[in-house]
Amino acid sequence: MKNFEITNPYKIIDEASKATKLDVIKYYNDVAPLMLPFVKNRLLSVIRCHQGTGDECFFKKHPSNNKDMVEVFFDDDEEYFYLSSADQFLYQVQMGTIEFHPWASNVPKIDSPNIMIFDLDPDKNMPLEQLRQGVVDLKRILDSLHLQSFLKTSGGKGYHIVLPFSSTSNFETFSSFANSIALLMESKWPKLYTTNMRKDQRKGKIFIDWLRNKRGSTCAATYSLRSRENLPISCPIIWEDLEKIAPNDVNISNYKKYIKSNPWEDFFKVKQRLK
Repeated sequence: MKNFEITNPYKIIDEASKATKLDVIKYYNDVAPLMLPFVKNRLLSVIRCHQGTGDECFFKKHPSNNKDMVEVFFDDDEEYFYLSSADQFLYQVQMGTIEFHPWASNVPKIDSPNIMIFDLDPDKNMPLEQLRQGVVDLKRILDSLHLQSFLKTSGGKGYHIVLPFSSTSNFETFSSFANSIALLMESKWPKLYTTNMRKDQRKGKIFIDWLRNKRGSTCAATYSLRSRENLPISCPIIWEDLEKIAPNDVNISNYKKYIKSNPWEDFFKVKQRLK
């Protein structure tokens, strides 16, 4: 499982679930074969919570001075880091990482994004049924464009719809396409969807967050824990389970009930391009 010592293995990371640091490492060790394709060889930002989720966590996107157990990548004289092995991945957890947020592109071709994400972020008082209808509406638009998409929980309030691409030319084209999809939903159903990220402007609406697809932007990785109460998981699910699984249903205490197989088995086999 590891080539390093686990320090403070029984430290409580989440008071609600009583999950320990060892529980977090065991979780990531269990899902590593499924999760690594989504984080390996991708520039990363991570959320670390050294004292657990109840205390101050911080966002980290640059390597530490010792560059320990990471690969370093320079972009315009700025240092970023990525992981190339399961040991490096688990070492991040040993160092306090709870969440993994990868870029949409692989190293070294960081300007050729290949995973597009739409984050459906509902108004806080929105009924779950309305949110689920938003997922269905977005999928229908993508289906009409003959684009295959995949569904995962966010571990928060919404769902993520994710599209694999064989290759793209640049982030400008990539993000422009994502923006056009969001604008189409907004124009087709203006009372239901918005591209305005301001919370005071989306009462009763779903914010179609396409901004995750801009250069340098990130989103919680597939299978990533979230640094919230009960340590929910951004978990891949099949479309048929949309009506059964809420955005924060899957967590560190019950994940084995949900992660019995790979619902995204064909994700990296999909061959589709932006034209």
